[in-house]
Amino acid sequence: MLDGMIVSLALAAVASLAAPTPFAPDILAGPGSVSSPAFTPDGKTVVFDISNRDSTLYISHRANGSWTAPVVAPFSGGGYLDHDATMAPDGSYLVFVSNRPATPGGPLVTVTHNGKVSPWGGNLWRVDRHGDSWGAPVRLPDAVNANIQTYAPSIAADCSIYFIHPDDAGAFHIYRSTYRNGAYLSAERLNIGARDAHEMDPAIAPDQSFIVFDAPDPKHPDNDILFVARRSATGWSAPVALDAINGDDQPWGAHLGPDGRLYFSSSRGRTDNVAKLWSAPFAP
Repeated sequence: MLDGMIVSLALAAVASLAAPTPFAPDILAGPGSVSSPAFTPDGKTVVFDISNRDSTLYISHRANGSWTAPVVAPFSGGGYLDHDATMAPDGSYLVFVSNRPATPGGPLVTVTHNGKVSPWGGNLWRVDRHGDSWGAPVRLPDAVNANIQTYAPSIAADCSIYFIHPDDAGAFHIYRSTYRNGAYLSAERLNIGARDAHEMDPAIAPDQSFIVFDAPDPKHPDNDILFVARRSATGWSAPVALDAINGDDQPWGAHLGPDGRLYFSSSRGRTDNVAKLWSAPFAP
């Protein structure tokens, strides 16, 4: 009975969606793929990544009804691969993924696939925000960064952090590191979705009442689409596909905006497979 009620609530969320629209297409029309928009609570500043063969974080501000041309974030660049930004709900700090050395003077964080070294390893880093100023990036502790492929963070209001990393078989899953008494606890995998499938790019509600993520489409398992699941005292509901957003495309990288919209990346309408940002009203 309770599970049925939870699924009904999730279905109501799906029914409330409207058709997606492109986000700031005039300033994001370049050749790189754009993802992970992290907004300040007032919605006037956004941090996102632009990736081609590299990946860098950019900042844009909303002024006079328009977004300013993006500039490299003062804490990004420098030859590092920086991406997957997410803002704390109160706007006091931002967390992002980087392959920068875990310790000063150390090596870049790399991964090896089939005997080939890739620079796309990643740890989670925090940078504090003071108005329009930013502090220096600080690596989160090993309780969070227990894997050299830790990506896609999302922060809850109580500072608990959700993210992904691969299991022993290489499939990515969502994990949560609870923040308690000023420290992160060891990460635990969420019991959500099919146990033999991967889950990617979590976007957690500030109160942790629901989560949006991408996972394989049951109809086309080689493609990922967006799902929503609700949390109750007994666990997570069965994920429900966000069909109004998914369409015939493969959206990914969901982020919740302070304006009540769901932001995501998609190459819809393009033939070059370059992803840009889209959004749709989202009120689960």
